[in-house]
Amino acid sequence: MAGIKRKQDTLSGIDIGDIKKRKQGLEPIPDTLTSLDPEAETDSDPIVESDTTEHSGDDNGVSWPSDYDEDLLENNEEEAALPDKKPTIGSKLTAPPETTNGTSSSSKESHAKQKALAQERKAAKPNADSIARSKKLWERLRMKSHVPLKERKKLVAELFGIITGHIKDFVLKHDSVRVVQTAIKYANRDQRKMIAKELKGEFRNLAESRYAKFLLGKLLVHGDKEIRDMIVPEFYGHVRRLIKHPEASWILDDIYRGVATQQQKDYLLREWFGAEFAIFKSEGKGVATSVLKSVLEQNPEKRKPVMHALHDLINQLIQKKTTGFTMLHDAMRQYMHNINTGSEEMTEFIELLKGDEEGDLLKNLAFTSSGAAVVSMALAHGNAKDRKLILRAYKNLFSQLTYDEHGHQIILAAYDVIDDTVLTSKSIFPELIGKSTDPVETQTEALTAAVNHKYARIAILYLFANRRESFMDITERRLLDSVHSIRTETSKKDPATRRKELIAHISPPLLSQIANQAGTLLQSSFGCQFMMEVLPGANSNRMPALKAVVALTQSESSEVKEALKTPAAGRLFKTLVQGGPYDTQHQKIRLAEPALGFHNMFFEALQASDQVLEWATSDNSFVVVGLLEAEGFDSKEKLRRILKKGKESLEEAARPRSDVSTTEIKRKKEKGIDGNRGAQLLLRDLAEHTT
Repeated sequence: MAGIKRKQDTLSGIDIGDIKKRKQGLEPIPDTLTSLDPEAETDSDPIVESDTTEHSGDDNGVSWPSDYDEDLLENNEEEAALPDKKPTIGSKLTAPPETTNGTSSSSKESHAKQKALAQERKAAKPNADSIARSKKLWERLRMKSHVPLKERKKLVAELFGIITGHIKDFVLKHDSVRVVQTAIKYANRDQRKMIAKELKGEFRNLAESRYAKFLLGKLLVHGDKEIRDMIVPEFYGHVRRLIKHPEASWILDDIYRGVATQQQKDYLLREWFGAEFAIFKSEGKGVATSVLKSVLEQNPEKRKPVMHALHDLINQLIQKKTTGFTMLHDAMRQYMHNINTGSEEMTEFIELLKGDEEGDLLKNLAFTSSGAAVVSMALAHGNAKDRKLILRAYKNLFSQLTYDEHGHQIILAAYDVIDDTVLTSKSIFPELIGKSTDPVETQTEALTAAVNHKYARIAILYLFANRRESFMDITERRLLDSVHSIRTETSKKDPATRRKELIAHISPPLLSQIANQAGTLLQSSFGCQFMMEVLPGANSNRMPALKAVVALTQSESSEVKEALKTPAAGRLFKTLVQGGPYDTQHQKIRLAEPALGFHNMFFEALQASDQVLEWATSDNSFVVVGLLEAEGFDSKEKLRRILKKGKESLEEAARPRSDVSTTEIKRKKEKGIDGNRGAQLLLRDLAEHTT
C-alpha cells in the first residue's frame, strides 16, 4: 500500500525543524507539547491513502514521522503525549498518550479510554440500543439446557417486541442476524410468517450475504409451505448468476435439493438451458418440464443453443471447482442423456469428467442419484482407457461407495462394462471384502458388515443373484438396463463370460465366510439371503460351506434353533434342497452347475437326528415339500415312509385352528390359522402315491 499521511493533525507552536534541533541537543525539549487544536475541522475519514509520505499540501498539516514517539522517549525520561482528540467514527487514528503535570497516564487508563471510545462508536450506530438489548436476550436464549420453558417464552416475546418492524436492520450484520435466527428457532408459526413477510422481496439479497444466508436456511427449515412459496419464486430468473455466486450458490442448491417442490425444481433447472428459459417458464404447450429430451422434442430447432448454454454453465462450475451441487449433477445427467454414443459431444464430455486432476468431481458425483448415474453412463460410453482412469479416481474410496445409497451403483456398472476383470477384481474386491494379506478376523468382520448392510450387500449379491427385484429398486434396475443397452456397442466381452470370471475371483473368500460363520449369518435375513444366492452361484469348492449349513440342523445353540424357524431360513433351505433358485422368467428351478447335492446331505442329517417329522410339521414344512420335488434326490420313497408313519402328526398340523375367532380367520392376522399348508401338501402327496 502507498504511504499513509494525516490531513488535519497540527502541532500548535512547534515546528518540525525545532523538534529536530532539540533532539540534537541544540535546544531543550519543553516538558509538555501543546495539544492538537480542538477547533480544527476534521475530515470524515482522517486517514487517506497516498502515494507518498511527504506533506499533504495543506499549510497547516505535517507528515508524522514513523519514529517520532521512539525518539522522544530516548531523549526524555518523561513520556510525551498529546491530549486526547476524539476522532470521527471509523477513524484509525489514535493520539499519543496524554501527560498531565509531567506524569504519564497508565496503561489501564489508556485502555479504559479506548473502550469508552469503542462504546461511543457503537452507540452512534443505528438501532444501537435495540441491537444491544436483543443480543443480551440471545445470550440467554441460546443456553438450551439452562432456560426454563416459561422464561424462554417470555424472552422470545420480548425479543419479538424489539425486532418486529426492524428485521431488515438486523439481518445484514454478522452479530444481530444470529439474534433473528434464534427468534425463528423458538418462534411459533405466526411469528415465523411475520418475519418472512417483512423480508419478502429481499430473499435473493439475503442469499448473497455472507451471514444472512444462514438466516434464510433457518427460515426454510423451520418454515411451512407458505413461507417456502414466498422464498423460492424470488430466485426465478437469476439461477445462472446465483449458481456461480460464492455465497448464494450453496443456499440455492439447498433450496433445490431440500425444500422445493418438483414444479419449483423444474423451473430452477430449466434456467440452465439458456436465458430464454429464465424469462419464459414454459413453452406455452402445458406445464413446464426440466426433462431436456422433452424440451428438445417440442423445439428441435433450439437444440444447438440449448446444449451449448448447458455445457457452458457446467464447464464453468467444474473449472471453479464447485462440483458438489445436486443441481449441477442433475444438469449433467440431462446433458448426457441427450448426446449420442461415440459422438464428439460424448468424447468431450467424458474428457471433461477426467480433466479434474484432483478427482473431486468424480468423487462428488458418486454420492448423489444423478451423479452416480452420470459416472455409470460414462463407464458404459467410455473406452478401456477411460474406464481405467475413472476407476483410479475411486482408489481407497470403493469401501465408502459400497455402503452409499447411490455410490454402489457405480460398482455394479463397473462389473457390467469393464472387460478387464482382473483390473476390476484387484481394484474393488480388496476394499469390499478385505485384502488377502489381512488377518482372518479383519476379513471376517469386513465381510459380515457388508453382508448385513442394506446397500453394501448389493455389490456382492449382484454377481450371483437371479432375481434383482429382491434387493434392488426400480430406479437402479432401469439405470443398469440403460448401461446394458450401451455396452453392446462399447464392450467386447460376452456378459456371461465376464460375470463368471468375476465370480471366480470373489467366490473363495465368500465360501470361506459361510463355512466359518454359518451360524452367525443364519441369524439375520440378509445373511440367509447371502448364503441362498452365493452357494448355488459360486464356482469354487462349495463342499465345506454346504456341510457347515447342514450342521446347523444339529446345533445345540438356542440362537441357531430359533433362527431355523424363521421364514428367511426356510427360503434358504428350500432353495438349497431344490438345487438352485426359482427362475421367475422361465417358471422353473435354475439348477446350479455343478449340482449342489445338498438334498441328500440334508435328509441324512434329519434322519440321523429323527427330525424329519419335526420339520414336516413346522413353519418351514415347505423345505420337506422341496425334498419330494427336488431333481436327483435318491431317497424320496424313504422319506414318504417316514411321513406315512407320522401321518397323524401331519393331519394335526394340517387341520385349521379352532381357537381363533371368525374375524381373525378373515383378516388372517395369525399365521397358520388355516392349517399348515406344507403339511397339507405332504398329505396330498402321500395320498397320490398310496393309490
